[in-house]
Amino acid sequence: MKKDVACIIHEIKKHGNEKNRQGMKRFGINVQKAFGVSINVLRDIAHDIGKDHLLAVELWGTGFHEARLLAGLIDDATLVTVPQMESWVKDFDSWDVCDMCCGNLFDKTKYAYVKAIEWTTRKEEFVKRAGFVLMATLAVHDKKASDSEFITFFPMLIRESTDERNFVKKAVNWALRQIGKRNMNLNKKAILLSEEIHLSDSKAARWIAADALRELKSSNVLNRLKTKDILH
Repeated sequence: MKKDVACIIHEIKKHGNEKNRQGMKRFGINVQKAFGVSINVLRDIAHDIGKDHLLAVELWGTGFHEARLLAGLIDDATLVTVPQMESWVKDFDSWDVCDMCCGNLFDKTKYAYVKAIEWTTRKEEFVKRAGFVLMATLAVHDKKASDSEFITFFPMLIRESTDERNFVKKAVNWALRQIGKRNMNLNKKAILLSEEIHLSDSKAARWIAADALRELKSSNVLNRLKTKDILH
């Protein structure tokens, strides 16, 4: 029997935990409308529901933190529209909602690459972050994409590397690292890009670049990519 929104919210609330909620708060998550439910519980609920676009839209509309995380898990990417993406991204008020919605749903839509570029031009902190999170998650999830599609992102990575806001600079860094870990060709190009960014006078840019270079030049990453190239 299909559950309605009220039943699902009731189920979410049952798993609420104040200790979890305070833990979320310590990690910089906005808990104003959160119950303190673990992501594993939400994944179990999502598994029971299955894909349901209309229900996802209704859950998002409740404004509850965990309901929005769940919405991103159950929505059908093939039914997501540009107006929906624009509406939801404006509602992002916490890094985890941003990251999970982008990594579980938006990066699987046919608009992902366009929105990745568009959103990096926006001023809102979590909208801009969403653009770079899309770049990072596409680098991991889109196995068929060509290198050129990720090289297209490089000007945005340079341009926004000077943004000192925490949630933006960490997303720029994440995107840079994930692109550079995709294959050996992109690794070399991401290292050169990081070295260019490191020359900036910006403290944020230097941090982004130094952290990325440390990982992209590491023996673990280089050995994995060499093995990957041999197998392919």
